[in-house]
Amino acid sequence: MTFIDKDFLLRSETARMLYHEHAAKMPIIDYHCHLVPQQIAENIQFRDITQLWLVDGHYGDHYKWRAMRANGVPEEHITGGVRTPWETFEKWAETVPYTMRNPLYHWTHLELSRVFGIDKLLSPATAREIFDACNAMLATDAFRGQALIRKFNVETVCTTDDPADDLRWHKMIAEHPFGTKVIPAWRPDKAMAIEDPVAYKAYLKQLGEAAGKEIDSYTDLVEALQVRHDFFALMGCKLSDHGLETFYAADYTRLEIELIFKKVLLGKAPSPKELEKFRSAFLFDMAVMDAEAGWAQQFHVGAIRNNNSKMFSLVGPDTGYDAIHDLPTAAAGHRFLDRLDAAGKLTKTILYCLNPKDFEVMTTMAYTFNDGTFPGKMQLGSGWWFLDQESGMRRQMDALSVLGLLSRFVGMLTDSRSFISYPRHEYFRRILCDVIGADVESGRLPASELDTIGKMVEDICYNNAKRYFDF
Repeated sequence: MTFIDKDFLLRSETARMLYHEHAAKMPIIDYHCHLVPQQIAENIQFRDITQLWLVDGHYGDHYKWRAMRANGVPEEHITGGVRTPWETFEKWAETVPYTMRNPLYHWTHLELSRVFGIDKLLSPATAREIFDACNAMLATDAFRGQALIRKFNVETVCTTDDPADDLRWHKMIAEHPFGTKVIPAWRPDKAMAIEDPVAYKAYLKQLGEAAGKEIDSYTDLVEALQVRHDFFALMGCKLSDHGLETFYAADYTRLEIELIFKKVLLGKAPSPKELEKFRSAFLFDMAVMDAEAGWAQQFHVGAIRNNNSKMFSLVGPDTGYDAIHDLPTAAAGHRFLDRLDAAGKLTKTILYCLNPKDFEVMTTMAYTFNDGTFPGKMQLGSGWWFLDQESGMRRQMDALSVLGLLSRFVGMLTDSRSFISYPRHEYFRRILCDVIGADVESGRLPASELDTIGKMVEDICYNNAKRYFDF
């Protein structure tokens, strides 16, 4: 068996059949990613493989950055911006052989193979050859941003967008379609971030200008967000997303929330108790908006961010210094969802955990609130961030299979800023087929039902997401 061949990760005849005859042919719906809409709209032509793969302004690959730092690569080769593209790429090539058993080893070679047709292993010995070959291809129109997306049969992309965003680039894409639908997704995290009053007041000014409304109270905030929510809906948005440390469901009154908001406007930081109350109210009100608009909502739970204060001051957020949190999620999560359900405002919901201890917790949490109105209305999301690798995906599938319905799962997403992360869908599909194929060959699933099983694979890869989000 060769590395990254046609049967990569497929360890049984049934797995190979399920992948090649069912999974591989399905289009991709990338319902959560961090692609930059401007780069899509302008059909970016990447300067070189270093810009595409490693360093693109603030949108580089923090997975690779963490590995390079661990391998002893100085920051000047990573985010420093003082080294040439070749020097930075050379340091990544030196790091790759040390990433064996890290998902980066698979992702790197999948992307070289599937995007560039290069099946050589990246190492110091092959670095210059691969660097030059990739750069020559990137100089052609066939490797511009939109072509890279089309290459992987991507039907729909949902970007991640702030409520204050004017969505000008989405408008441009809609006016000049290229074969993939690009839809905004609502990410209101900044509107909840009252812990830093100075930054928050600056954000409120930006949000108020976008909504055409002065924001002097919490009521004003909700009204401004409703204006923007309606605008996002007009632009085709059908889902929201929230990044949380944990769930919030404290008791509060409207008066308390207004007083907390006024305190923040006066430049005073809220107490931990006030912060919890505000987040509880805010998340509830956002969820009500989603329900009334008929959107799906996503909750990404369990990251602890900006942990290295020295590096945060030097290179800012989202640069590889976040980690897995270990806060409890069960009590507040159930209480939050129950409040919405009791009010008749619980829309389709996907829960993602970053701490693997929470796979079973969140599966049972979601399934407690399924109500028979839509198949898979409440569900556990795919392996996310530190868990979007083989063992994390298998654990997610096992938890969902044992405690829910794998057959109703909406499948994989890239959660990536990279135009060439789509082989992660292939990676997921191969693992999915290997898991199910092993069950068939061990007698845990009936071989007589392969037609039904094949249809289930197609549903998980594409059909379920298509129906769920109503794209």
